[in-house]
Amino acid sequence: MLFEDTQTAFVLKSDADLDRAYFLFRLIANAPLVRIGTTVTNFALKSHLPIEGLVRATVFDHFCSGTTAEESLGVVEKLKSQGVASILDYSVEGDKNEIDLDTCLAKTLETFDFSKDNLALPFGVFKPTGMGRFGLYEKISAGKALTSEEQQEWERVEKRYEQLCDRAVALGIRLLIDAEESWIQPAIDTLLEKLMAKYNTDSIVVYNTLQMYRHDRLDYLMVLHNKAQKQGFKIGIKLVRGAYMEKENLRAQQHHYPTPICNSKLQTDQNFDAALDYIFKNIETIALFFGSHNETSAYKIMQLIETKNLDKNHPNIWFGQLYGMSDHISFNLAKAGYQVAKYLPFGPVRDVMPYLIRRAEENTSVVGQTTRELDLISKERKRRKISGN
Repeated sequence: MLFEDTQTAFVLKSDADLDRAYFLFRLIANAPLVRIGTTVTNFALKSHLPIEGLVRATVFDHFCSGTTAEESLGVVEKLKSQGVASILDYSVEGDKNEIDLDTCLAKTLETFDFSKDNLALPFGVFKPTGMGRFGLYEKISAGKALTSEEQQEWERVEKRYEQLCDRAVALGIRLLIDAEESWIQPAIDTLLEKLMAKYNTDSIVVYNTLQMYRHDRLDYLMVLHNKAQKQGFKIGIKLVRGAYMEKENLRAQQHHYPTPICNSKLQTDQNFDAALDYIFKNIETIALFFGSHNETSAYKIMQLIETKNLDKNHPNIWFGQLYGMSDHISFNLAKAGYQVAKYLPFGPVRDVMPYLIRRAEENTSVVGQTTRELDLISKERKRRKISGN
């Protein structure tokens, strides 16, 4: 099996790196410990305690590529040596005012500029709440009328998106836009459809993200594609399972509306597979970025590529995983000739902590993910001990 090759998977990790990874995933596997750790970390951050050094030496250096884009370029080069591309992701989260939003825009544009003449950086990425206020997205998504001030605020949001798209076009890269909570996603979807109609005519620049644990996203994909065909543009889709399940279910319960989440893991998987089938039937007009750590889905894509006699490096088919996770998928796919990119989160240690906390919580909630990482790390440590390298 392709993903059992741990020598390829961990080729860039030293013995010390493997030891740290094993220690971290052992911690993450303990849900109560993660809850305690996140509570203590949040308290330390709010109390301005000097914890950056400890965080940097452990969880930060495993899941993040550096504190700046420049610092991350060393990781980019290492990944490039193994045929793996990179996506620089300025991962500062939290509530933002206009100054913060403009700062996030500037930082994101800077990451794009590193892509110039660098084939190892084929994508740019941003989070919608990094370019606009959560409450504004929420109000628009609910269909409520905006005040004149809010309308001007929304025009600034649209302008930020257009600046990002214009820069992506100028640099010849593609642009992945993350998904958000379901109650603010409609405003994002509408804006991205508008941008796809403008920028995705000749080539595919703009990608929306579909969270397939939502039972309505398959229908949305089909409706969007039908609209694109009628209006003469193409669509980019980053396909993921989803990251806000507990939050989505809780809000639906509190506000007394049906949850948008599929009623089982099986239904989510079926939804995901149906989306893959639909995309591959229309692969010349839909570009796929497979954003998942699911081995079964990765094998399915490999099978679809073979069945349809497509090139492994087809320009509309990319695999992607997060830095610090699922190296057995990323590096083995790249070695086999597929197009693979790693998300490289970066930013000041303190500012990136909300992202790292969310990463730990999500890993804890994904059944089998952490256990799989531990098993593979253990297998590689044993292999190195026996082989002597």
